[in-house]
Amino acid sequence: MISTQDWDDTQRLWDYHQMGHTPRPCSVAIGLGSHDLGVADAAADLYERGKTPLLVFTGATSPTTRERMPRGEAVHYRERAIELGVPDSAVMVEPRARNTGENIRFARDLLAEAGIGVSSVLLISKPYEERRAYATARKLWSEVEIVSASSPMTLHDYIDSIGDARLVIDMLVGALQRLLVYPEQGFMISQQVPVDVLNAYDRLAQGGYTSRLLRDDKGEVVEPTT
Repeated sequence: MISTQDWDDTQRLWDYHQMGHTPRPCSVAIGLGSHDLGVADAAADLYERGKTPLLVFTGATSPTTRERMPRGEAVHYRERAIELGVPDSAVMVEPRARNTGENIRFARDLLAEAGIGVSSVLLISKPYEERRAYATARKLWSEVEIVSASSPMTLHDYIDSIGDARLVIDMLVGALQRLLVYPEQGFMISQQVPVDVLNAYDRLAQGGYTSRLLRDDKGEVVEPTT
């Protein structure tokens, strides 16, 4: 049973993970690979609305996508975008990235090798990964402006799309942990986390929503050192 407090805390994390950026025209849109084809849907919508002339999809496979996307996340995203009306000429594919940092670096390098100038990026992710994607891109590609984007939906809409409320809460908790830990490891910029969000994270983690938390070699949950 998910308590009222758990739902309130989950909503706090959901709201914090979203950046609240308003999509605007950018040099390119980069869709970050995952299990969620909604990233491709959001990219196609932004293209059709004239927010970008070019889409780059980046991602190989992971244990959670190997069966659903056997040709690779970026390839499946491309196929979905073309199915939705985006011309093939407006889509590039980066098929090697296996984490968010590689998504950013490999997409950046692909565009540079193609001689495509980039001053701004519409960075498209799952709704609860907006802040993590933004923080990673600001660390690795600081010279361009980053505008975060995702499929517009509520927390409960997203849970309905996944079909497993506890799994979604676990994912939100895991994403927040990474925002606390990864800056110390050099993977992303540090961002201020409000006290109410930290408290919500602590309560949910203590309540057992821990399947997506990073653990050390001893099986202990990784905590920030500062």
